[in-house]
Amino acid sequence: MKFSITSVLGAGRSPLRNGHGWSAVAKRALPVALAWAACAMAGPAAAQAPAAPVAGNADAARQKVSMCIGCHGIKGYRASFPEVYSVPMIAGQNAKYIEAALKEYASGARTHPSMVGIAKSLSDQDIADVAAYYSTLK
Repeated sequence: MKFSITSVLGAGRSPLRNGHGWSAVAKRALPVALAWAACAMAGPAAAQAPAAPVAGNADAARQKVSMCIGCHGIKGYRASFPEVYSVPMIAGQNAKYIEAALKEYASGARTHPSMVGIAKSLSDQDIADVAAYYSTLK
């Protein structure tokens, strides 16, 4: 909808007639303009409902963990890239912790190059599935 003085004041009415000046326009147009602005700003936010939490599926993760097993499945394993690093065993770790760690690698908050590359390749569902899988292991 287009805004005009006529749409705010009504057809055939001039804000300058009868000595009202532009203050009459401001008094009538400002509330309308503010209402339109509020609707414009709230519209996209109201249309986007918050994402539902992703539920992890340990069975689905069996096809996704092959890249994890090479390092995290070997007790006492030490990676040598980019430096010698003791790889943690993640079997039995809390699922929320694993999810948080993978999301931190993906965002860059954690910086191990191999893990950053792997985490960035995972979807939120993949992360939830892998976390659920490893949390069920002992």
